[in-house]
Amino acid sequence: MRFVVQRHRARRPHYDFRLEVGGVLVSWAVPKGPSLDPAVRRAAFHVEDHPMEYVDFEGVIPAGTYGAGDVIVWDAGEWVAYKDADPAAAIAGGELHIELHGQKLRGKFVIVRTRNDEWLLMHKRDEHAVTGWDPDEHPRSVLSGRTSDEVAADPDREWHSDRPADRAAVALKVSEQELGALDELGAGGTWEVFGRRLSVTNLDKALFPGDPPVTKRELLRYTAWIAPTLRPYLAGRALNLHRFPNGAETKGFWQKDLPSHAPAWLPRWEHDGTTYLVGDEPAALVWAANFGGLEWHPWTSSVDDPQHPGYALIDLDPGEQTPWEDVLVLARLHRTAFEHLGVAAYPKVTGRRGIQIWVPIARGPDFDATRAWVAELSKTVGAVVPDLVSWKWERAGRAGRARLDYTQNAINKTLVAPYSPRPAADAPVSAPIAWDELDDPALRPDGFTIRTLPARLAERGDLFAGVLQHTQRLPKLR
Repeated sequence: MRFVVQRHRARRPHYDFRLEVGGVLVSWAVPKGPSLDPAVRRAAFHVEDHPMEYVDFEGVIPAGTYGAGDVIVWDAGEWVAYKDADPAAAIAGGELHIELHGQKLRGKFVIVRTRNDEWLLMHKRDEHAVTGWDPDEHPRSVLSGRTSDEVAADPDREWHSDRPADRAAVALKVSEQELGALDELGAGGTWEVFGRRLSVTNLDKALFPGDPPVTKRELLRYTAWIAPTLRPYLAGRALNLHRFPNGAETKGFWQKDLPSHAPAWLPRWEHDGTTYLVGDEPAALVWAANFGGLEWHPWTSSVDDPQHPGYALIDLDPGEQTPWEDVLVLARLHRTAFEHLGVAAYPKVTGRRGIQIWVPIARGPDFDATRAWVAELSKTVGAVVPDLVSWKWERAGRAGRARLDYTQNAINKTLVAPYSPRPAADAPVSAPIAWDELDDPALRPDGFTIRTLPARLAERGDLFAGVLQHTQRLPKLR
């Protein structure tokens, strides 16, 4: 039978000592960790059984859920009961004698109940006993060789205890082997990626014009590659998909309701009679791309509080007569305004003609408040260059001038996600930029594509990461 000890840094760091008994992991929380020193008695607290699927889990448990924190497989191996014929009965009776064959823990142990759910874990005096042995001096995972800090900084998996055990662990990275498997498929087939099995079709179909055209296979490869970076911006948020199942040169349409044939494992949210896809795991985004979703638009509020946004949004929407140089003027004016206000804001080119700016905020203001704040800011900026800006709602009434669109600050109004493709030639991407890139004469709104973005991300890192820090409060503008 298997055992595992997981070092778990939740509200309080501890070690979870788990034994396979009767098809589940019978578990104790051991605050100071098991020891090979027979003179040491460790307090252990009997907690709920865990499913066997958790036996090799290493990664993170999301904030806001039970046990939130990071987990490493600190030790693992086999165990036997050497005194008790029926381990379950022995546990019920309050005393279990075991022998561990792990990579760190070896030899005979006993775990004894003292009262209620309080137990003691002790190593017997045998050839494996080590005086003064401290688990904290052996901090690395036996699974990955990494420390808790290293796993927390770059997790491979995430555990969702509110889901069935067979789909509670979510893979957060794509492997070269998985990408290679996509390349080896013919026109379609079953692709195993991020721990899910996806039926992918028409892989050699040209979806974006170009020289050469961008195929569906390339789109799925890019989606799988970018999904781990993009997932934090989508997690807990409903997704509106702009679908172009016949390619970017055809007329697209919006899809909000998940179809009845959607896989059961897809995260979803029921709201006002619509079943929305939720971007909680990378494989969901790959499914959306295979479904013809060429653009990904997350809600600015989360499913647990849809009336309160996590961002204030500014959309510099050029008119027919607005040259790129004028869009840059408007963006630089906003840059100056944010510097003056001491507000952290993050720009990205749209992948089409404009620039969007996301301002992360602490939960609190509703959409009316954020829309009013953005409207006041934009009108202040627009007053500096009145000849460049129109406040007319209808495009026909703007005389070709740009609009500083604050109306997207409303429930179920969205802007395209960072790193999302756009339906145009060469598959341009809505790419985050640094503020100083506004002064780079080579910057173009559609200058980054699914073919060039990976190299940029590797070189510059995720320039949008600051929008994930939702601690900022919007200052008064007057």
